[in-house]
Amino acid sequence: MIVIRLDRVLADRKMRLNELAAQVGISNVNLSYLKTGKVRAVRFSTLNAICRVLNCQPGDILEYVEDEDGFDISSQ
Repeated sequence: MIVIRLDRVLADRKMRLNELAAQVGISNVNLSYLKTGKVRAVRFSTLNAICRVLNCQPGDILEYVEDEDGFDISSQ
């Protein structure tokens, strides 16, 4: 599964979620959903904007962690 580490990057940058939302140009609510992992997809344009503002790589925000049950959607 993919884990969102946006909160960690924001803390490292000493930036608040609403400040990032304003600079990226998306709503605070949508960014909050992303931060808490309550989204099923992320547009590359949004990821690009977040990485530009935070001066980071996508891998700083997204992390792959193997599911406990070993289920892998790509094996279907």
